[in-house]
Amino acid sequence: MTSLALLIDPEREKKRRRARLKTVHFALEKCSECKKMIGPVVHGPPVLTPIMLVGQAPGPREGEFGRPFAWTAGRTLFQWFEATVGAAEEEVREKIYMAAVCRCFPGKAESSFGGDRRPDASEVKSCRPFLEREAAILKPRLVLPIGQLAIMEVLGARGKNRKLDDIVGIVERDVVWHGVTTDVIALPHPSGISPWHKLEPGKTLLTKALVEIHNHPVMQEVFGHTPRDSFCPPSFAVPSLPPSGIPLSARR
Repeated sequence: MTSLALLIDPEREKKRRRARLKTVHFALEKCSECKKMIGPVVHGPPVLTPIMLVGQAPGPREGEFGRPFAWTAGRTLFQWFEATVGAAEEEVREKIYMAAVCRCFPGKAESSFGGDRRPDASEVKSCRPFLEREAAILKPRLVLPIGQLAIMEVLGARGKNRKLDDIVGIVERDVVWHGVTTDVIALPHPSGISPWHKLEPGKTLLTKALVEIHNHPVMQEVFGHTPRDSFCPPSFAVPSLPPSGIPLSARR
């Protein structure tokens, strides 16, 4: 008996799934639910991949560049990936689907510490259906949440009352996220404002997390590298230059 899977044209199925992702992106771009958020909506391309990266929210410059992690935090993040799998920024963007808990810039925090405002519960709730739709289309086998808000959103009850020290550096197996069973490897936020990943135990735990990412079978499948137990950790300095070339406003 011929199975249904054999009757499906793989290329047609890819086109169908990519079209569904584009539909989600179109709906995102039309959304104006959160009045405190500052547009434009930021999302990556409709990459078909078993790996999803989930950030917190775009920063003040991502809208100008038109892509997630396009400024200094992105520079640090892509340094981590280059040290982990030997892939430069553009290859990472082509092989990992980049999403976020919220897709608009939340504005600056009012505290004396500076940094971006943390999206509130209503904003997270408003954006959650988009993540749910993306997860249903991609069915990721590995999710990489970046920063505490994204980690809590992905882990749900499994992340309750746990600090970064208890989560970063290990693989959370068989996490059920939006109906999809997946592995989760959490990373700290690469923001220059947060010192967590630059000081101990954060620095060591980050290196452990990057080793786990490197050795994960899905990463090996997608990036084509071989596993290893350790590697030279990346530089933790945040450079002053943006990683993504010329901003949209200058591309005329």
